Amino acid sequence: MNNIFLYNLFLSLHIISVIAWMAGLLYLPRLFVYHFTKEIGSDSSETFKLMEIRLLRIIMNPAMIFSWLFGIALISTLGVESLSALWLQLKVVFVLLLSGVHGYLAKITKEFQQDRRARSERFYRIINEFPTVLMIIIVFLVIFKPI
Repeated sequence: MNNIFLYNLFLSLHIISVIAWMAGLLYLPRLFVYHFTKEIGSDSSETFKLMEIRLLRIIMNPAMIFSWLFGIALISTLGVESLSALWLQLKVVFVLLLSGVHGYLAKITKEFQQDRRARSERFYRIINEFPTVLMIIIVFLVIFKPI
């Protein structure tokens, strides 16, 4: 297979994975907001627990892994020297931050699974904005390739 075909294949799969990952990163904190308002032990609270853990394990975790794998495949298709571009270095840093947010949301999911709610509803509304901000920065870096 030629490099252009592989690049386009990996790029397509990377974009699909990122869309799935971002959907989860944007939806999970919203579930926390709704879950927070439900009484511990209620049927609706238990339903939210199921929704959160399934979203994390079935959609978000695989999507994050595939986003990374296809991103690395893209870089290898272009050649490791592509990492010398500052925009790509910055993108990797922001994707690492996004991965950290993912890990933090996974920690909060575990807390909700254990009926621990140490934070306020407002906190869950605010953390919903972090993935959005990081996504915007990453998209601008990819499109404009500054510096």
